[in-house]
Amino acid sequence: MIIARRHSLSIKLLRLVLFWALLVGILLSIGQIIYDLNKERSQLDTAAAQILAMSRDPATQSVYSLDREMGLQVIEGLFEHKALRQASITHPDRTALASRERPLQRDKLRSLTDPLLGSEQSYSIPLYGRAPFEEYYGDLRITLDTAIYGADFLQRSLIILVSGMLRATAMALVLYLLYHLYLTRPLTSIIEHLADINPDQPGKMSIPMLPGQERNELGLWITKANQMLDSIERNSHRRREAEASLLHLSRHDHLTGLPNRALLQEQLAQILVDAGRRQRGVALLCLGLDDFKEINEQFSYQLGDSLLVAVAERLRANSGRLGSLARLGGDQFAVVQTSVDEPYEAAELAQTLLDDLARPFDLGEHQVTLRATIGITLFPDDGQNAEKLLQKAEQTMMLAKARSRNRYQFYIASLDSEMRVRRELDKELRGALARNEFHLLFQPQICLQSRKLVGVEALIRWQHPERGLVPPDIFIPLAEQNGSIVQIGEWVLDQACSQLAHWHAHGLPGLRMAVNLSTVQLHSADLTKTVSNALQRHQLRPECLELEITETGLMEDIGTAASHLNSLKKAGVQIAIDDFGTGYSSLSYLRGLPLNKIKIDKSFVQDVLDDADDATIVRAIIQLGRSLNMQVIAEGVETAEQEAYVLGQGCSEGQGYFYSRPLAANALLNWKTDFEGRQPAAVTSSVQQRQP
Repeated sequence: MIIARRHSLSIKLLRLVLFWALLVGILLSIGQIIYDLNKERSQLDTAAAQILAMSRDPATQSVYSLDREMGLQVIEGLFEHKALRQASITHPDRTALASRERPLQRDKLRSLTDPLLGSEQSYSIPLYGRAPFEEYYGDLRITLDTAIYGADFLQRSLIILVSGMLRATAMALVLYLLYHLYLTRPLTSIIEHLADINPDQPGKMSIPMLPGQERNELGLWITKANQMLDSIERNSHRRREAEASLLHLSRHDHLTGLPNRALLQEQLAQILVDAGRRQRGVALLCLGLDDFKEINEQFSYQLGDSLLVAVAERLRANSGRLGSLARLGGDQFAVVQTSVDEPYEAAELAQTLLDDLARPFDLGEHQVTLRATIGITLFPDDGQNAEKLLQKAEQTMMLAKARSRNRYQFYIASLDSEMRVRRELDKELRGALARNEFHLLFQPQICLQSRKLVGVEALIRWQHPERGLVPPDIFIPLAEQNGSIVQIGEWVLDQACSQLAHWHAHGLPGLRMAVNLSTVQLHSADLTKTVSNALQRHQLRPECLELEITETGLMEDIGTAASHLNSLKKAGVQIAIDDFGTGYSSLSYLRGLPLNKIKIDKSFVQDVLDDADDATIVRAIIQLGRSLNMQVIAEGVETAEQEAYVLGQGCSEGQGYFYSRPLAANALLNWKTDFEGRQPAAVTSSVQQRQP
C-alpha cells in the first residue's frame, strides 16, 4: 500500500512544524521588537534629559541676566544635535528670551515610526537660581525629531524578525529530518508488511522486527501487534459472546434484568399482532412508584436500587398471568396482560400488584413501605399499536398521580385532549405574567372572638384571554414544573405587599397579609432576600406578612426548608402551615420548625358536624396548636354552625365563604364596614357561653 506523497505523515508534519515554528518565531520576534521599542523610547527620554542637563546652567544664566545674545548662543549649541527640532528659553513674565526651530526631517520610513514613537517628543526643565534662594526664572524647552531614532529601531527590528524566522525554519527542518528518520520511515516499512497479512488468517504471518528498533516504542508496538494477530483467531468466539452480551444489555435493564423500553415495544408489537389475529384483548399497565425520590433521600441511593430490584421480584411473582414485564426507567415499570376479555380482569391484576407492593420490604436493617399508581390502556379500544398504548398508559399514570395516589386508573378518551390542553396551558403560562393576565383576590381572615377583620389571604387568579378563568390547582402545578413559579411567586409577593401598604395608609393599619409559598420558592436560596426586599420596598413591618407553606412542600427537603424558615423567622415574618392534617401531620417537625400558625384544611371543617372522625381531627389539631402556643385558623368555614363548633373548641381565627368570598382590593373596605356591623345571634350566644 503506497501513500500519496502529499498525504505523507512526514509532509504533514513538516507543514505543521514549519507553521508553528514560524508562528512561534514571529511571536518571539514581535516580543523582542516590542521590548526594543520600549527601550528606544527610554533612550529617547534619556537623550533629552542629557541635552537639557548640559544646557541648564548657561540657559539659567541667560534668563537670569535677560541676555538674549547668550540665550541664542545656548540655543545654537543645542541645535548641534541632529535630532533637535525646536528649542526655546522662556521667561515667566515675558516672551521667549530665545528660540529656534527647524522642520521635521523628510524620511520615507516616518509613516512606520511616527505611530510608534510619535513624530516628535517635547521635553522641558525649570530654571532656578542657586541656593539658598532657588528663585524660578523660566523654562528650557526642547522638541526632538524621532526620525533618527525610528530609523535605527526599524533596522534592528528587521534584523530581529528575519533572524527569528530563519532560526525557526532551521529548527523545523531539523525536527522534520529527525522525525522522518526515526519514525516515518520505520512506519512505512511496518505498513508494507501489514499489507501482506491475510485478514482471514492473521496469525499465519507476523510483522518482522525492524533492526535497531527492538527496545523502543516501535519495537514494542510490533511485538504487541504480533501478539494481537495471534490472539484474534483464538478469541473470535469470545467476540461473538461479547456481542451477544452487549445485545442483551442494550435490550434489558442493567439493574433488574427486566426488558427495557425498546424490547418491551418489540414484544408488545408481537403480542398485539397475535391478539389481533385471535381477536383477544390485551391490557398494558404502566406502574409508577409513589414518592420514590423521598425514599432515596431518606435512606440512600444504594437502598433505592435494592428496592427497585425487590419490586421487580414481586412483579415477577405474577409472571404466570403476564405476557411481558419491563422496566421503563427510573421508578416506572410496564406490565402486559394477554387474553383479556373484560376490563375488570386488568383491574383485578392492577389491584393485586398494588396489594403486593403495599407489603413492607425488608432491606437489611430497614423496612420500607411503598405505594404505587397504575395507568391502564386496553387493546384494541385505546390504541392499535404498541407505541400509542404505551404513551397513553404513561399519560394515564401521570394524571392519576397528579390527582391522587396508590390507585389504578383506566385511560379514557378525554384524557388525550386533557393532556393536550395541559401542554398548551404550559406553553401559554410562560408568557402570562408579561401579558398582565394575572390578578390577585383577597379573602378575609376573621378573629372569632372579636369578629374583626385581622388579615387577608392573597389568592392569585389567571384570566386567560380565550379560556377564561383558569383554576389555580391547574396552572400552579404547571408553573412549578416549568420553573415560571419563581417569577410568578415574586410578582404575587410584590403585589400583595404593595396592596397591604395601601391599606395601612387608608384606614387598616394593623391588617396582616397571608401569601402562599410554592414548593419551589420554599427551597430557593434567594427566598429570604426576596421577602426582605419586598418588605423594604413597600416599607412594611415584617410581622404584617404571613407566609403559608404546605406540609407536602415542607417534607420534600425539610432540612433546606427549615433553614430558610428560620431565616425568615429571624427577620420577623410570620409562618403558617397550610392544609394541616392532609399530609404527614408529624409532631416532631412541628416542634422543630419556627411556625406561628396552623391552618386546618377545609376538607375537615366542612364535615365537622356530620363526620365524627373529622370532628376528632379538628379538635385534635386545635388542641395541638394551643399546646404549642400557635394560633389556629379554620379554613373553609361556610356556616354559622361550623363557626360555632371551631370557636367552641378554642380556634382563634376563621376563613371561608361564611364571611366572604375572595374580594377584589377595592371592595375590601366596603365589605369590612358592612361585615363588622353585623353580629349573628348564633355566634353571639356561643361567645357568651364561653365567657366566664
